[in-house]
Amino acid sequence: MSALIDTIRAIPEHTVFGRVTGIQGLTVEMSFGLPSLAVGSRVMIEGMHNERVPAEVVGFRNGKALCLPFAPLDGVRMGCRATMEEGAQFVFPSAGWLGRVIDGFARPIDEAGSLPQGDEARALRAAPPPAHARSRVGDRLDLGVRVINAFTTTCVGQRMGIFAGSGVGKSVLLSMMARYTSADVVVIGLVGERGREVKEFIEEDLGPEGLKRSVVIVATSDEAALMRRQAAYLTLATAEYFRDQGLNVLCLMDSVTRFAMAQREIGLSSGEPPAAKGYTPTVFSELPRLLERAGPGTVGKGTITGLFTVLVEGDDHNEPIADAVRGILDGHIVLDRRIAERGRFPAVNVLRSVSRTMPACNPAAEQKLIVEARRSMALYEDMAELVRLGAYKQGSDPELDHAIRLQPALESFMAQDRFEPADLGTSFAELGHVLKSGQVEGQRR
Repeated sequence: MSALIDTIRAIPEHTVFGRVTGIQGLTVEMSFGLPSLAVGSRVMIEGMHNERVPAEVVGFRNGKALCLPFAPLDGVRMGCRATMEEGAQFVFPSAGWLGRVIDGFARPIDEAGSLPQGDEARALRAAPPPAHARSRVGDRLDLGVRVINAFTTTCVGQRMGIFAGSGVGKSVLLSMMARYTSADVVVIGLVGERGREVKEFIEEDLGPEGLKRSVVIVATSDEAALMRRQAAYLTLATAEYFRDQGLNVLCLMDSVTRFAMAQREIGLSSGEPPAAKGYTPTVFSELPRLLERAGPGTVGKGTITGLFTVLVEGDDHNEPIADAVRGILDGHIVLDRRIAERGRFPAVNVLRSVSRTMPACNPAAEQKLIVEARRSMALYEDMAELVRLGAYKQGSDPELDHAIRLQPALESFMAQDRFEPADLGTSFAELGHVLKSGQVEGQRR
């Protein structure tokens, strides 16, 4: 009964109507009689053939509202009526969303029936918890990937970036984490994903075991910029719901770069000046607002451990979005195309990857293993060309000779099939065995 009363109270006392007065590109100019609209308000445009096109106010010019649509503008012309929508900036997540695939409007797209709605409204653009009220990051989180567990150990509530060019294995790496992590719940946001790959990711990479404790939010690359941005907001809003239930949430988003591209498209359409590589100023203000929502919750609540992929353009890890995201997050994992080309997956470049919670989160004995392994890999990397050319004479440097002997076993240790789980304890045990004996335990190749 209380829910019914709240629904009745939410019904607006009056309806605000407007008219389409101009269209330029994807920007729709509207005139409303009452000063009821604000940036972020939602309107519903009624096309000439009864089409209903949702749109959002992104700015104002000369007393008119500038709106961008969530769907194609087919059938919209001058004079079409528009209606202001109430309460469109909220969603109602529930535990019944687990195992479901939904779009940016929280509508089911998996043909598994209607989506249950929770009792509590969650703001799509909620503010991060106050910095002074947040808990500190917790103990280590098992992500199920050997090379990440061992060399970029991640804590509960930490935020990490996965930086890579296209086709280097980001999506497969995310699916491995979703299947094998020790987190309670996984929320996956596929922002600007290729439509062909969505079903493959869900059925093959994620699989039934990964899906049953996950919520997958999808906005494909052919959808409007607003819908792609909306999917990113919904991903964090859903993760915040489960965090406030006291759960440890693993939030995976692929990718932050496509969120930034969507925001750039929105900013340029509303008249913002382009800045670095065409990205508008609001891109660099929206990135921290989005990413800071992940992390530890307030005392007594759960956490959101965030892993956000960054698609670096032209494998340039210093391009504007990669540089901005790297400064916001608590570490970065670099996937190297050269490593992928020689057939080792996940193609993590350990020497370029950093977790800012290390070494504090690891026991001294395990941290010693990490330092020894990284030192060996760095020494081999510095002399790799000379070794391959035969210019190095064995016996000249005993430490380098040891690094050369260890390198094949370390490479085999870091390789992992996507259907092979690797827990945190086993990862360090195997690394210790490699450093001690120079071979992978059990002769795994």
